[in-house]
Amino acid sequence: MGRVIAEISMSADGIVAGPDTSTEHRLGKDGDLLHEWMFEGTEAEAGFAAKLFEGTGAFVVGRSMFDMGVDPWGEDGTFKKPVFVVTNRPHEPVVKGPTTFTFVTDGVESALRQAKAAAGDENVVLMGGGTTLRQFLLAGLVDELRLHVVPLLFGAGVRLFDAEVGAHVKLERTAVQETPNATHLTFRVLN
Repeated sequence: MGRVIAEISMSADGIVAGPDTSTEHRLGKDGDLLHEWMFEGTEAEAGFAAKLFEGTGAFVVGRSMFDMGVDPWGEDGTFKKPVFVVTNRPHEPVVKGPTTFTFVTDGVESALRQAKAAAGDENVVLMGGGTTLRQFLLAGLVDELRLHVVPLLFGAGVRLFDAEVGAHVKLERTAVQETPNATHLTFRVLN
């Protein structure tokens, strides 16, 4: 049976998107700096980016991430697997090549149930944004947390943990790998 993996890039001060997100600045002002390791990094970093898709049968994203990403993801939708969009705004499914985006309006538990059904024995990866990941952590639905910490202090923007995630989420570090453009941390969620 697959795991539920929350995966996100962030600055050393916990920022997952720069300030002033808009269609011009989809990750916030200078937010693309948080993801350069995926596209301009070393071979080891390319391996971490590829790992997002290995053994993954479905993805979950928040509505803001969908709204900001759907155009740059292109005609194939990038994911090439089912994607479940957590939202409070109903929308008909969006099909982009092999990627179908299904909009789930009845909470993170329902989104996860649907994603697990679609993934079968493979993993479900929670891609973000920060609010969506916090909701899954608060509900106790995450098995593994992967943080890609970029050596950059943003100072302002969307913080991953700017709100409560529950009464202490205990983590066990299972892997650390340093690369020139990010430190990749993997934790097993204990509670």
